[in-house]
Amino acid sequence: MSVNQDAETYTAFSGARRLVSGPLAIASAAAQAEAEAGATHLVILSDQTGRAVDPAATPQAPSPQEKPARGRPKLGVTAREVTLLPRHWDWLATQPGGASAALRRLVDTARRDNLDADQARQAQEALHRAMTVLAGDLPGYEEALRSLYSGDRERFDGLTAAWPIDIANYLHKLSGRG
Repeated sequence: MSVNQDAETYTAFSGARRLVSGPLAIASAAAQAEAEAGATHLVILSDQTGRAVDPAATPQAPSPQEKPARGRPKLGVTAREVTLLPRHWDWLATQPGGASAALRRLVDTARRDNLDADQARQAQEALHRAMTVLAGDLPGYEEALRSLYSGDRERFDGLTAAWPIDIANYLHKLSGRG
């Protein structure tokens, strides 16, 4: 999932307490202030992926002084190995534009046709990652995770209701219900 970093939002936690949600710079500043005040259990999560983020390791945009490279511009094409059975290669060889063009068309069609399912799966995976970071040692974590994957929202809500309010609210927000 390629997300524009400027559009991404982050949430900073100090233990079970939510500090702030917003751009990475704001979440980082809040976490830094907590660290300076002596807090030790700090985490910044990407609201889109559920991954913990190290603001110091975040790549910066290229400086405006950098000159473009000489020669032909890069088109964003990446060569990688694809392993297929002979019958697949035979079919690809008969397609207009060759194997690469046929594979690109197949991928584009699959991406378009599965967009909703892919987004739902990615949101579920983000929620799983955030749950693991924030609530992995809380009572009922494993059962809540099972209920997440089985689609049992009522049970999920019941299990997470006993968790610290900021964690439960954040997880409900990530699930699209907060």
